Amino acid sequence: MAFKTNSYWKELLSDEQYYVCREGGTEAPFSGTLLHNKKTGIYHCTCCQIALFHSEQKYDSGCGWPSFAAPVNSDSIRYLSDTSHGMKRTEIRCAECDSHLGHVFDDGPVSTGQRYCVNSVSLQFSEVE
Repeated sequence: MAFKTNSYWKELLSDEQYYVCREGGTEAPFSGTLLHNKKTGIYHCTCCQIALFHSEQKYDSGCGWPSFAAPVNSDSIRYLSDTSHGMKRTEIRCAECDSHLGHVFDDGPVSTGQRYCVNSVSLQFSEVE
């Protein structure tokens, strides 16, 4: 993982993208542009563009953020303990650039039992035919 400065990210990203991806913020529930996306394709990291999730793993969990049952591969995600806000959660970050993506929970579909709850602003979508 190559280190990039805060000034690099501030020039590259919008204010909201910087807040979520670099400062670990969260977009408002039900506000993300990719929440209701039903197209076939790949969801990439906003910051470094590596593939993170495939549309086949996306489902509507009702939580207000795009939800996925599994990442494209286990090496694309880093998992960190998050005890902020009085909760015990597992934060997910891009393994390539350390961008904050969201959190993973153990209440997902039967196929994996996991729900990767991801901020839309942390993702870029590429449609595949």
